Amino acid sequence: MIKYIFFLFFPLQLFSMDYTPEKIRTLYYSLSPTSISEHLAFYSVFPDTQEGKNALQDALRLLVGKDSRLSHNINPKLFDQSVIDIIVNLVNQQPNQKKIHFAQEQLQFIDELCRHLPNRKLKGHYAVSEEEVLQLPSEEVDLARGLFLSQFSHEADVLQKVKNYEATIDLMALQIIAKLPKKATDKQKITAINNFIFDEMGFRFPPHSVHAKNIDTYTFLPTVLDSRKGVCLGVSILYLCIAQRLSLPLEMITPPGHIYVRYRNRDNSIINIETTARGIHLDCEEYLSVDTLSLQQRNIKEVIGLAHFNQASVFWKENSYHKALESYQKAEAYLPHDLLLRELMAYTYLFLNLDVKAKILLEQVKDYTPPHAVYKETIAEDFLNGKVNADGIKLVFESIDETRESLLEKKGKLEKLVKRFPKFKAGVFHLASLWLQLNREGEALDILKKYHDLDPKDPTAEYYLSVLYMQRLNYKKAWEHLKNSERIAASKNHYPKVLKELRRELQMIFPD
Repeated sequence: MIKYIFFLFFPLQLFSMDYTPEKIRTLYYSLSPTSISEHLAFYSVFPDTQEGKNALQDALRLLVGKDSRLSHNINPKLFDQSVIDIIVNLVNQQPNQKKIHFAQEQLQFIDELCRHLPNRKLKGHYAVSEEEVLQLPSEEVDLARGLFLSQFSHEADVLQKVKNYEATIDLMALQIIAKLPKKATDKQKITAINNFIFDEMGFRFPPHSVHAKNIDTYTFLPTVLDSRKGVCLGVSILYLCIAQRLSLPLEMITPPGHIYVRYRNRDNSIINIETTARGIHLDCEEYLSVDTLSLQQRNIKEVIGLAHFNQASVFWKENSYHKALESYQKAEAYLPHDLLLRELMAYTYLFLNLDVKAKILLEQVKDYTPPHAVYKETIAEDFLNGKVNADGIKLVFESIDETRESLLEKKGKLEKLVKRFPKFKAGVFHLASLWLQLNREGEALDILKKYHDLDPKDPTAEYYLSVLYMQRLNYKKAWEHLKNSERIAASKNHYPKVLKELRRELQMIFPD
């Protein structure tokens, strides 16, 4: 263990050295002056030397920060080797390492160290039940506390589990703060968070095969902390929890099928923090599409709901519709006006043969176009008009694993579906999409032409038709469908980058 820790901070050749006082002193002065974990690792290796004792005092000073009164009141007995190991392991977690568990005295010690953190001013930090969190305005919710109370609400020792994971995030925040200058700017805080969680702690997006099978595992905060892996929602939630401890105002943004964190400066300039790519900035336009005209912002309470929303999608995948409904109902407490949630709840009722409840919800959403979208979804309307049944809807949402065999299997099912329900628009569009995934552009074009006859107002389908006609050198048809897509998007004052690029390409090949 010691050798592993030491290796992380010092060159390999030093392992063969005899640690003379001079060499120990040299190593001590080579420590990063703002790294708590480095100083504690050094102390773990050289606890009986003066430099080791100095390193321990340096680490304590960094942990305490500006609270000089607290530095005089620390009980040294609580800062024992077990606490030191926990802090060091927090950064240098080894494969298959056991989850961190704090003793009650350690939790109190860490809480005392962190009492100055800004999230302690939130009423939600002192909530002891999910009901209390739900009663609070969003701006008073402590995200970590709210999430943990919601996830562990039916488990024994709820508060003990909550405080255990909170302490882990607290220690992360303390180590980030130690690296910041006095009166750090928000941009400096963002850089420090990125460096710590992505470089030092090594948080990563899970491999696709693992992510596809265990998306729920990588959504909820406890497992994200334990595994150092997370999907966009999981790592973004962690980022927000740390930001609340650093008084860093961030926004949670949810483009369709994705989620990331955003910082808005006083001059209204924006830094997008892409948590699936080590916090890099991408222009807002990169998140827009033909059909996505703006980016939806979520508040803290809604973020808690989104975690349950994602959990429900996993139960859908497993055909566990009763559990999916429970997750949607839990999410609804945090997202009471979310019509996408309402629509998915309706389909869940359908799959449970509760048609009356399903139709009540579908009537509410059938004509709804989200403010961030150019065009509405059509599944609800088609179902109510008898153009598809519940099994057809279930097939459209059926997941695939991106293998050719999986694509072919679903394609075959969709072909049978659209033969039975030829006017089911989403079924026809999904069949065309599968042909594209199979690199069969000719078949995709044929299906999209049928889709166009059913629904000529879908800007995304018109874009695909334009691209496919261009590839087949039918430039007049390519222009026709490009202009259709542009006209539909422009009706919402939307001029997406992808349409501009296609227009430039067509103009070069076959001027209009």
